[in-house]
Amino acid sequence: MIKVHVDGQTKEIQEGATLKEIIPDIPEKYSVAIIKSSKSSEYKTKNIRFFTSSGEVVIELNTRGIKLFSDDYFRKLFDKKGKSSASDVLSVKWSDRQATTFGPFKSAIVPDRKQHRYNKGDVILGCGGYDPENSYLIFSRMPHVADHGADKSGGVIGSVVSGKNSVHTWKPGDIVKNAERIVSTENTSDSFATTDRSLQLEDGMEIITHVTISAYGYDKDKISIDASNSVEHMLITLKGGEFQADLNSSGFVRDEKMKKSTVPQEIKKSRLEGTVTVRTSGRLEGSLYIYTKDIPGSPNHTVVGEIKHGIELVKLIRKGDAISVKTIPGQIDLRGLSLKESLKILNKNGIKPSIDDNSGERVVIDQKPPNTMEVLEEKKVSLKTVPLSNVIGIRLNDTDAPRTCGIFREVTGLRWYNIGKMPLLFKYDDVTLFQPKVPRKITINIENTPRDTVPANMLAMTNDSRRGVGLVGVRTSSNNEFGPTSEPFSATNIIGEVIETDKLSSLKEGETVYIREI
Repeated sequence: MIKVHVDGQTKEIQEGATLKEIIPDIPEKYSVAIIKSSKSSEYKTKNIRFFTSSGEVVIELNTRGIKLFSDDYFRKLFDKKGKSSASDVLSVKWSDRQATTFGPFKSAIVPDRKQHRYNKGDVILGCGGYDPENSYLIFSRMPHVADHGADKSGGVIGSVVSGKNSVHTWKPGDIVKNAERIVSTENTSDSFATTDRSLQLEDGMEIITHVTISAYGYDKDKISIDASNSVEHMLITLKGGEFQADLNSSGFVRDEKMKKSTVPQEIKKSRLEGTVTVRTSGRLEGSLYIYTKDIPGSPNHTVVGEIKHGIELVKLIRKGDAISVKTIPGQIDLRGLSLKESLKILNKNGIKPSIDDNSGERVVIDQKPPNTMEVLEEKKVSLKTVPLSNVIGIRLNDTDAPRTCGIFREVTGLRWYNIGKMPLLFKYDDVTLFQPKVPRKITINIENTPRDTVPANMLAMTNDSRRGVGLVGVRTSSNNEFGPTSEPFSATNIIGEVIETDKLSSLKEGETVYIREI
């Protein structure tokens, strides 16, 4: 018998056992981390983090700064818990458009009594009245020339690399609540990520099968909704329990499946190892990032969570790999679910429902509050439903029409929720036409057009070659001349099929039609 460790749990297995035998429930498309041996050592980085009453700031220290914040000196300023040892230590004493000062405290500097030039973001050790007994940390807000009572070097001990916005919000009365030297772990292990389930296991191996992400603001005893919209975007991205590494950089991995989505900037913090963010602007807006190294904060990213388990797996995956992901909490999005199933989920989470109609079989089409964190915080939710007979099942063909299917999901709402909708334009003979609102900026290129005959019940979207671009249609009989939108084959992009065609007969022109993927 040999011992292996799976997600922190020790298991005894027969010698010669394979990876598949101990993780049969993990889909084989997902990479898992294999760590054969591990030698970890902690070392102090050249960064120090200040937790102030107006936000976090990370300072990258230069050689002089590292010497200043030696362990002995650090202990004099802060107690063992990192908190200020006196109420008047490191509080804002004065602030103007050029700089903000924190102090006073004792230092051993010898004032130069001359002006020096400083850059925006510089952190300076100076003193008041040329008295080292009244020394200060001075944060430069803008390029300027001044005499801050520094030594002949100018007194620059580092620069702000994260939390720059906080520097501009500090005012008298703000304090440094606590501080810490940032410690990193160096791992020299024989490790790799693999999808090969035939891998033979060895004694002492560690296997990491998944990643667990805790959403920003979530605590089982108290919920914060400060990031509820961007956290919901993360939960949508990971709805299938999968993170796809579309890019693997030296400091992060990125999942682009929800790029080009509008996401608000809600939480700007340091992007430390294990931090999860969403990009809020630019070409990749909506993409999800997991950081494998400390990176300064950015106004183009909003923090949505942090890794609680599996950072080793994130560090080992390659571009194109997919991994299994669990979120805390799980998403509470009831749209598209049956009312019966929805009530079970709400009961499990201790949430009180308010229902517009609970007669017969019904499907949830909307919920208020709309986001998971808000539902958990309020402990109640209002549900809007429709009869099951009003919801039509469809199947989309991503293999042959990936771009058009993507457009269809976006304009109907299926990209974000498990139910979509579109208005019924009109019906005649065997044709039913729908008119979802397609933004002008979206181009529907020719894709997966039919050749000889269009079978019955195919779902299609008119491409840019005709004036009726964006129309969606279904024809309940086959046709060898026109497509489901009554356009020539060259203008018809086949995107899938309607499964529940029996429901089409009851539809009325002008009404909203609800659809679900089956």
